[in-house]
Amino acid sequence: MPNIRKSLLQFVFSGSSMRRWNDKLRPTPLLEVDKQAHKMMVAWLLFMVNSRTMSPEERLTLGGRIVEGGLFDYFYRLVITDIKPPIFYQIKNNPDHYKKLTGWVLEQLEHRVRPLGPEFWGRLCARLSGEREHDLADHILDASHLYASSWEFNLIKGVNPWSDEIAEVEQSFGDGLEAHADLPGLIELLEGTRTALGRFASLCGHLRFQTRWSQTPRIPETSVLGHLFIVAAYGYFFSLAVNACPARAQNNFFAGLFHDLPELLTRDIISPVKKSVAPIGDLIKEYEDREMERRVLGPLIAGGHSDIAGRLDFFLGRAVGSEFVTTLTENGAVRKAEFREIQERYNHDRYDPKDGEMLKICDSLAAFLEAYTAVRNGIASDQFQQAMWRIRKGYQNVSLGEDLHVGALLADFD
Repeated sequence: MPNIRKSLLQFVFSGSSMRRWNDKLRPTPLLEVDKQAHKMMVAWLLFMVNSRTMSPEERLTLGGRIVEGGLFDYFYRLVITDIKPPIFYQIKNNPDHYKKLTGWVLEQLEHRVRPLGPEFWGRLCARLSGEREHDLADHILDASHLYASSWEFNLIKGVNPWSDEIAEVEQSFGDGLEAHADLPGLIELLEGTRTALGRFASLCGHLRFQTRWSQTPRIPETSVLGHLFIVAAYGYFFSLAVNACPARAQNNFFAGLFHDLPELLTRDIISPVKKSVAPIGDLIKEYEDREMERRVLGPLIAGGHSDIAGRLDFFLGRAVGSEFVTTLTENGAVRKAEFREIQERYNHDRYDPKDGEMLKICDSLAAFLEAYTAVRNGIASDQFQQAMWRIRKGYQNVSLGEDLHVGALLADFD
């Protein structure tokens, strides 16, 4: 049975401390976890465009390869840390050197990742070792990686005019993206604000500018964008742990990836403000819904992407009141459900289940890691201590099924 451990949660969170472009002047912190979130958002958009004519089974297979491929690439990147991309690509082009590097990476990953189960570990080894043919999922992930990295590069190139690498890096991004120009949807993304898809992808990148816990100094600081990826990854691991069907596992990943999307429009309003007086929370929700329609969903529909708008609406739980409400689809309609109900009766692809309650737990775990890591790094703050106490107390008796006890998992963080 897949098992989630403290070491895995901390490993995924460690991307919040991994700085990118750290040999260049940066106008804003650029972190690995932020880039991975942006990459996977773009990968989801390309997945939606490229799977429109597929059967449900083909869509699920492609979606699963994209989710896991993105996670596996992130794991690899966390281990090799500061190897500059040009050096890494030289290593990758030498089969013997790449095999040795990958063997070492797998040794570093095994004790953290193997507890998620032999099947997951086997798929990770196959991808990182290059033991299978390049497919559409790889095509989408490669293009998404180049898009997200190029988006970051455009932030820094103007403030690094003295760097003799800037022109070469810009050319490499241009050549790389051109090599993927046959991928439906990519050209529209690259046209930026001139298209609905490009505008939305760029808007998602802006979430890296919004800092969580903005009134409290932290080490490391985390952005809303990075937080989304961490919640998505935790959601997928939890899905494996409860033996979720493929549709449910993918829904949990992508719903986690977009669950704070309205903060593009309202910023990160902390829970005490939202909950202090009922009308304030209602007013914020009303504003979020109106702005989501005006700035995100409406333009996507007008641009010919009503399926993408509809799926975002589903992930955000707008029909049931919250992204953290568990849902399933029955007779063509989305309805509320309970975790136990899905686990026992509706854990099948045809019901399109989504674990809102589980994602709320993952959201709280990510917040716990933020507070816990700040305290361990020497930030003495009553706010962090209180946050950890509240989360521990709130989940001390919470279990998801028989084998996933949230309280016990939190108790491992001494």
